[in-house]
Parts: sequence; C-alpha cells; structure tokens
Amino acid sequence: MRKTTTLALLATGLIALGCGSGAADKANSSGDEGGVKAGSSTDDKGDAKTEEKPATAKIGQPARDGKFEFTVKSSKCGVAKVGSSPLDQKAQGQFCLVTVNVKNIGKEAQMFDGSSQKAYAADGTEYSADTGAAIYANKNAETFLNDVNPGNQVTGVVVFDIPKNVKLTKLELHDSPFSGGVDVTLS
Repeated sequence: MRKTTTLALLATGLIALGCGSGAADKANSSGDEGGVKAGSSTDDKGDAKTEEKPATAKIGQPARDGKFEFTVKSSKCGVAKVGSSPLDQKAQGQFCLVTVNVKNIGKEAQMFDGSSQKAYAADGTEYSADTGAAIYANKNAETFLNDVNPGNQVTGVVVFDIPKNVKLTKLELHDSPFSGGVDVTLS
C-alpha cells in the first residue's frame, strides 16, 4: 500500500512539473517585436519552435528575456573602487561596470534584480553581480530596486568584481532569477 501511494504521489508531482514548465516557457517568449530574443522562433509556416541555442546580441543592440528588453550601453573594466570616500567600496580584483537600459515590455510590473545577472570570461568562468558595489556605482540606487511598470525603463550600472587578469566576453541577462536569459557579447 505504501509503495503504491508513493508512486502515485511521484507521478502526480512529475505531471504538475510538466504542466508548469509549459506556462513558464510561454511567459518567457512574450513580446516578439524587434531585438534579439532568447528561447523561441518560428519555422517556415510561422509556427513557434524552440531554439537549441539562445540568440546573442551586441553592445547597443536590444535583447529580450521575458518581460524585459535589455540594451547594454557600455562596459568598463579595470575600476579599482566605486563611490566617493568615505562611502566607497574597493574591488577584490577589478570592477567591471556595465551600464544597462532595462525596459518593461510586459503587461505588468516587474522588478529588475541585479543579482540575477551573470558575466562570463572567454574560458566559460561565470561571475555573479556585486549588488553591494552596485549601490555605490548607481547615483540613484532606489531606481534599480523598484518595480518597472509596463512601458517604463530604467538605466543603471551592474557591477562585477573579477580578478585583475580576467576579461569579460559576454553577459547573460535575466528578467528574473528563473528565466532562461539572453546573451550579450562584450567583445
């Protein structure tokens, strides 16, 4: 009896996960005019299909993930500290400051989360954003932590603290911690 109940619970859980992932895929593919979009495309008949590899944008080119359209404006590495004395923060290695414009292309408010953004070196090493340093790098940190309403946009700096001898080659930008993300090359 126990074995049957356990198997039934496992089967129900797997079915529920399968149904939920379809809804998440639909949410991540919203908004498809202009820009580079991760996760889906159309075939010759206009039917939606899933891409094996997400699209990649360049600096200055819009790229979409979920409810956000990202445009990386610039990237500057080799920065030793951010902020002004005595309220500043020093890098463990070097700071890379990435200025990003984030526009909400969805139909409801969405919070931009700097900690969901990732950067990569040429060898594939992943670096997380330094949200503490981002407070010092952004003149109006409140703007980046508030919800972005539909049609509105914010511009701010995402900060990465990386070793001095490393060069970033791409970013992976996300509208939420659970989204698929979209790549932007930095070179």
